[in-house]
Amino acid sequence: MLGIPRRYSHFVFGIIQSGLTSLIAAWVASFPAGDGMIFFEHWMVSWLIAWAAMVPIVLLAAPAIRAFSLRLTREERQSAAGRQA
Repeated sequence: MLGIPRRYSHFVFGIIQSGLTSLIAAWVASFPAGDGMIFFEHWMVSWLIAWAAMVPIVLLAAPAIRAFSLRLTREERQSAAGRQA
């Protein structure tokens, strides 16, 4: 492991999540490029541009989205049988 302090896990998550999401979105958007090398080159350029755009958005939006999702959900209570097991 890299040994990054846990307090930076939000940033690590955001970088990984935005990279994966933009990689898939760029692949879908580049699919019409057709020919192998043209497709790959178009995909990689599209991905780098998309990732550069998504990292700040994800890092800024993720805390708000998490807080909103926590407001929309509730803690599940364990049943008495579940606590004894």
